[in-house]
Amino acid sequence: MTTDADSEINEAIDWQGQAVACESCRHRELAGEGRCKLRHACVNDRYARRVDRFFDWNREFANHYLSHPYFEVRAIAAKHADIFRLPALLKDPDEAVRWNAARRLPKRYLLNLRNDPHREVRIRVAQLLDPADLFGMMRDEDYYVRLVVARRVAPDELAAMISDDEPEVRRVVARRIDADMLWRVATDPDDGVRLEVARRLSPPELAGFYRDPDWRVRYEAASRMIPGMLQAMREDPDELVRELVLKRIDAQNVAEFEGNVVPFPSAGALEPTREAST
Repeated sequence: MTTDADSEINEAIDWQGQAVACESCRHRELAGEGRCKLRHACVNDRYARRVDRFFDWNREFANHYLSHPYFEVRAIAAKHADIFRLPALLKDPDEAVRWNAARRLPKRYLLNLRNDPHREVRIRVAQLLDPADLFGMMRDEDYYVRLVVARRVAPDELAAMISDDEPEVRRVVARRIDADMLWRVATDPDDGVRLEVARRLSPPELAGFYRDPDWRVRYEAASRMIPGMLQAMREDPDELVRELVLKRIDAQNVAEFEGNVVPFPSAGALEPTREAST
């Protein structure tokens, strides 16, 4: 059973909806040489796979199709054309043409596409540029472009994205920002952002989350905070959080003093007490 999609398409139609006629094709002599085939490898067909196959077989013709009126032909020709012909295509009206040209050029050419009008181009540019060149894309109008940027820039540059409008971007910021900057996102209005912060804080720093409005954040805090902070969470409104708090209190065998749970002293601090009692 064939898996070739165009084997199921019996028509041979050009980009203007007209039937492809080999007799009037400028490349008709190639058919006799096995270098093109109707409904399989044809530069005049409107199906991209057939056009791509034509240039795979006849790369030397790609330069001649960089100004073809059909964008698919230009975009596919850009994948095979001589590289010195590609810079001019960065201003092509179609984003697929611009991208196919840019992906083959040195990275310095990508800098000109950081403000490309099409989001898909900017997303791909953000994925390929060096992180140091992404600062100007931190305020891109498209959230997914900013998401890619947040994943790739250096952690010490993420402070500029702390107030991003998109919670998903801020969650990435919370996962990657320098630890000494976590306090700036600890009160974020998004529950997921605060959860990412809680996962990174040290046990003593988790005290501020014991009344967080999201149970997941409180659960994370209760799972790692120092035992002396647990008493305040014994009546947590969420059953799972309460169970965790009580289990930790029991497991630590923490002594109660005047209604407060106090942490065990360290092992080193206990030793002098033993000596004093002997």
